[in-house]
Parts: sequence; structure tokens; C-alpha cells
Amino acid sequence: MTSSKTSVRSVAAFTVAAVALVLGACASRGTAPVAELAAARASASQAESAGALQFAPVELLAARDKLGRAESAVREERFTEARRFAEQAAADAELAERKARAMKATRAVDELARANAALENEIARTTRP
Repeated sequence: MTSSKTSVRSVAAFTVAAVALVLGACASRGTAPVAELAAARASASQAESAGALQFAPVELLAARDKLGRAESAVREERFTEARRFAEQAAADAELAERKARAMKATRAVDELARANAALENEIARTTRP
């Protein structure tokens, strides 16, 4: 009876180990980061629309580079690495977009300040006796 219990335990232990090994192999490969890639592409597109090519080219180029690396990693089925690059690309693109918008806003403020100064000069000039 102890021999059959030992045999059953051995088979059970082997089965658990085999299942753990198979699950571990599947988990390490993971799945393609489709959502992360889509988010990174959308962020890069928004950054371009916001004027990042002109106002934040370094950040936009970094985002494009990391997006390319993510796509390459997906083709090679390195999904963990691809996910990391896609997330970094999205972050870089968001930074580029925000920097571009901030630069545009700063330019608009400067232009309004110059226009106000010109108006003040005109008012001062026309109100002198």
C-alpha cells in the first residue's frame, strides 16, 4: 500500500511539475502588446498634430525610435520587451505633445504681450497734447 501511495505521489508531483513548466513557458512568452502599440501610435500621431515635429523634435524622434523597437520586438515575439518599448514610446510621445502645446502657448502669450505693448504705445502717442 505504501508503494502505491508513493507511486501516486510521484505521478502527481511529476504532473504538477510538468504543468508548472508548461504554464511558465507560456507565461514567459506572453501575448503581443496590441493595445500598448495602438496607444503608442495614437500618442505619436497626437504629438505630430500638436506640432511636436517643430517644437519637440527630440522627444518625438525618441518616441518614434522606441515604437520601431517595439514593433521589431513583436515580430521577433519578444513581447515583454515590446510592451516596455511601446509604453516608453507612448510616454515620450505624450511628453512631445505637451511640450509642443506649451511652446505654442508661450509663443501666443509672447505675441499677445507684444500686441498689448504696441496698443499701449499707440494710446500713449495719441493721447499726448
